[in-house]
Amino acid sequence: PSHAAMPADAIPPRLQSYLDGLVPERDPELLEMERHAREHGFPIIGPACGHLCYQVARMTGARQVFELGSGYGYSTAWFARAVRENGGGEVHHTVWDQALSDQARRHLQALGLADLVRFHVREAVETLREREERFDLIFSDIDKEGYPASLPVIEERLRPGGTLIVDNLLWGNRVLDPGEREAATEGVRELTRLVTGSRRWISSIVPIRDGLLLAFKIG
Repeated sequence: PSHAAMPADAIPPRLQSYLDGLVPERDPELLEMERHAREHGFPIIGPACGHLCYQVARMTGARQVFELGSGYGYSTAWFARAVRENGGGEVHHTVWDQALSDQARRHLQALGLADLVRFHVREAVETLREREERFDLIFSDIDKEGYPASLPVIEERLRPGGTLIVDNLLWGNRVLDPGEREAATEGVRELTRLVTGSRRWISSIVPIRDGLLLAFKIG
């Protein structure tokens, strides 16, 4: 789907602005990445969600992180900072587009974080499937139609006790409309049902921006 097809955030703009305003002062390069997203309508997770991702990664001591769909590296920067502060490790950045990968590399180099990042320019779920290691944390922001099919791969590659974070679980509040049957919306609904209804996960949807699924893998 094109970026123009992205729904608006699920929570009121005033509330999101308030939450973003509580995020501590950020590196100028991160602010530049946020400005770029505003100017070009590019769907980054934004400051409040980025800071929550950073916080969760720090709280769990994550040192091996895999991102399914990484854009130009905004979420990657938050995870890489946490991994560095956790003692070092790797964050895997995956996108289809070489230009986005190059853009991410430039931003992460400017932030002094590129040495922690491995860049993959190929389909994200297949890249994760082919990894041999288990990850401490997996973040997903791929096409929403692909959410349900990605879950078995995530469950295989995330270690027991690991953390899953998935973006856009409210999908502009389209999930609330019973008449909304578009493929992306149905993908979000199905992933939500699979995770929240499973005994393998302890999960919640955090209703900031467009809804973040935060899930703990029991075994």
